[in-house]
Amino acid sequence: MTAFQHIAAGRHYAVHLPEPDDFDLWRERARALVEADIPPDRVAWSEPGGAGDLFAHAAESGPANAALRLPVPPRDRPPVRASRRFVELARSALLHSDPGRFALLYRLLWRLQRSPRMMEDKADPEVRRAEDLAKAVRRDIHKMRAFVRFRLVESDEAEAGEHYVAWFEPEHHILRANAGFFVRRFATMRWSILTPRGCLHWDGEVLEEGPPAQRGDAPAGDPAEDLWRTYYASIFNPARLKIGAMVKEMPRKYWKNMPEAALIPELIAGAQAREAAMVAAGGSEFGPRPATLAALGGGLHACRACPIGALENRAVTGEGPHDATLMIVGEQPGDQEDQVGRPFVGPAGQVLDRHLAQAGIDRGSAYLTNAVKHFKYVMKGKRRLHQSPAAKEIDTCRWWLESERALVRPRMVLALGASAARSLLGRTVSVGRERGRPIPLEDGSELWVTVHPSYLLRLEGEAQAEQERLFARDLEAA
Repeated sequence: MTAFQHIAAGRHYAVHLPEPDDFDLWRERARALVEADIPPDRVAWSEPGGAGDLFAHAAESGPANAALRLPVPPRDRPPVRASRRFVELARSALLHSDPGRFALLYRLLWRLQRSPRMMEDKADPEVRRAEDLAKAVRRDIHKMRAFVRFRLVESDEAEAGEHYVAWFEPEHHILRANAGFFVRRFATMRWSILTPRGCLHWDGEVLEEGPPAQRGDAPAGDPAEDLWRTYYASIFNPARLKIGAMVKEMPRKYWKNMPEAALIPELIAGAQAREAAMVAAGGSEFGPRPATLAALGGGLHACRACPIGALENRAVTGEGPHDATLMIVGEQPGDQEDQVGRPFVGPAGQVLDRHLAQAGIDRGSAYLTNAVKHFKYVMKGKRRLHQSPAAKEIDTCRWWLESERALVRPRMVLALGASAARSLLGRTVSVGRERGRPIPLEDGSELWVTVHPSYLLRLEGEAQAEQERLFARDLEAA
C-alpha cells in the first residue's frame, strides 16, 4: 500500500504509518506534504488499529482512487522549516496514544512555515496541547523505569541460565523509546518485558522485539520477592509518610505488578503508632540521638539523607564552647567554609564578626553552626556557585540541629535568615515580622531572628547602610 492515496475528487490524501511510534517516517511524510503545499484539512492520518481504516475505504472506492503522486513543488519553493524545539517536542508527543497526534503535529509544522516563532507562544492552544502530550509521554517513560519488576523464571535447560520476566502496561507507545535504558541498566541479565503493546527480549547481546502479550504470560512471583518485601518494610519511615504525594508518584494502577505494594495498606495503617513510638524514643530514621558533639560530627560526615550530602563536599560541624550560652545558627556552609571545615570563615563570616564585636559579643564564647551542614552548590565552569537549600532539605537536616542544641543547651539562639529560623521553628518564617523580639522555644531557651550577613553583602548605598543599622540593632537587643 502506498503512503499517499487520492480519496474522491477533493484531492484529499491519506497517510498510513505502519508503526505508531515511527517519528522518522512521520517527519518524512509530513515534510513531503508541506513541500507539496497540501494544507492540514486535506490530510488524514492513520495507524495500525486506529479508528477508521482510511486505506480500506480508499480501496473500496474503486479505480478512481488509485495511487496518486503528490504535486511536484516549484523549484523556488523555500525549504521546510522546523525549529529544534518543535522537533524535540514532536518526537515525544508522537509517542502518545492520542490518535489525533499526527494531525496536530502536522498542523503545527504547517503553521511554522508562516510563523517561525510560533512555538514560543505558550498561550497557543495547539502548542500547549502538544506540550501536554509530550509531558504525559515523559511521565509514562518515568513510570515504566520506576515500576517494572522482574521475576525469575525457572528454565528446564540448565545451560540457558537465569531468565527474568516483567509485566508492564504502558499508557503510550514508549516501549522502543525505553528499550535502551533497560539494556544499559540490566546489561548482564537475560530478560523480557511483556506489555499489551509489544515485548522486548534481551539475551545479553541482542535485543529483539515481540508481539503483544497478556498478563497471564508473565510469572506471578518468585522467592526473592519475600526478601524484597522484608527490606521494603524495614526502610519504611512513618515520619515521612505523605499519602497524597505517594499515590501521585506511585498510582494505584501499578500496585498489582509490584510485590511490595501488598504491604502498603498495612504500613500506612500502622504509621501513626510507629511515628509516636519514634518520637517517644527521641529518635528518627537517623537512629538514636548522639551522646556527644564528637559522635554528632561523625554522624554528619556519613549522612546522605538528602541530595546535598551526596555532592562533592564535606559536613561542616559547629564550633565553640560545648556549654555556650549563645548559639548562632546560619543557613549552610559556603565554598570557603566547605574547604576549611569551619563555619563563618568567608565574607559573610567577616561581616558577622564585625557586628558581633560592635555589639560586645565575643565570638569565642558563642557556639556557631548552620541549619544545613553541607554546602549546596551548582558548578559553573570551575566555580561552585551557592544554591539555597530547599525546605525539604532544611527539614531533613533539622534533626541534626536539634541534636546539637540538646547537647550544647544554649539559653539563647540567634537565627541568621529564614532558613535558620525554619530549622528552629519547623515552619516558614518571615524575618521582617519576627525580627527584634524574643520567641520562646520548647526547651526553655529564647530565639531571636535577624537577617543573614550575606544579605548585607548583596546591598549597596543607602539600602545597605539601613540594613547594617537594623542588623546591629538586632544583635544589641539579643
